[in-house]
Amino acid sequence: MTARTLPACDPTTWGPALDDAVDVVANGGLVVLPTDTVYGIGADAFSPPAVQSLLDAKGRGRQMPPPVLIADVRTLDGLATDVPAHARLLAEAFWPGGLTLIVRAQPSLAWDLGETHGTVALRVPDHATARALLRRTGPMAVSSANRTGQDAALTAAEAYRMLGDRVRVYLDAGESPGQVSSTIVDATGKQLAVVRQGAISLAELNRVAPVRGVDGRYPGEDGAGEAGAAEPGPDEARAAAPGADDEAREAPDEPEGAAG
Repeated sequence: MTARTLPACDPTTWGPALDDAVDVVANGGLVVLPTDTVYGIGADAFSPPAVQSLLDAKGRGRQMPPPVLIADVRTLDGLATDVPAHARLLAEAFWPGGLTLIVRAQPSLAWDLGETHGTVALRVPDHATARALLRRTGPMAVSSANRTGQDAALTAAEAYRMLGDRVRVYLDAGESPGQVSSTIVDATGKQLAVVRQGAISLAELNRVAPVRGVDGRYPGEDGAGEAGAAEPGPDEARAAAPGADDEAREAPDEPEGAAG
């Protein structure tokens, strides 16, 4: 089936485009949507065949499960269990925006995102088109709109050149900001810990709740310092935070990207 690119930058006129995208998602298809970082390829998070189609379209395996984008912080408790109070404070402070939280997934949910080890990576994107779509579709598995090893798309046209007719609808909202990737915080352990430093600094996080840096230290501890803290390698990051992947505009040999 031939893909369609539809304008979706103006709330007064994007209704028909969102209607088409909602219909595609409801029927197990793939859509490309803009986010506050890069364009993403999305599928119904509760449809295992659709999520597998997303992974196939990107040319990636189940060992790199996509994050899940949601429209509002109120969805958190429907998807996660045993959410720490400090993680909840971070979500309330930084959503929508550049924070991805790794939490324990509700065990009763009928989804299969890949090898998540019982966790899920959640984020509320700071993009009006994305949230308008998510309010209608519900939670979506979303990864960066690119084939594995290629740069993540900053426009719908770039996404189409890589993904073609594997995607049914491309929502075109102009160029995405391509800003720094989200900060990933693992909230599944005894203390909150940054897995990847990104848009939100460790100092900003700690003004809301205690969070360890990628070096395992809190700000102000001997040897602590964001500038000097080594980022985990791709294998270490995925082991520490299954279900989260990078949303930066990655180079071909960088960790795989996601708009989540």
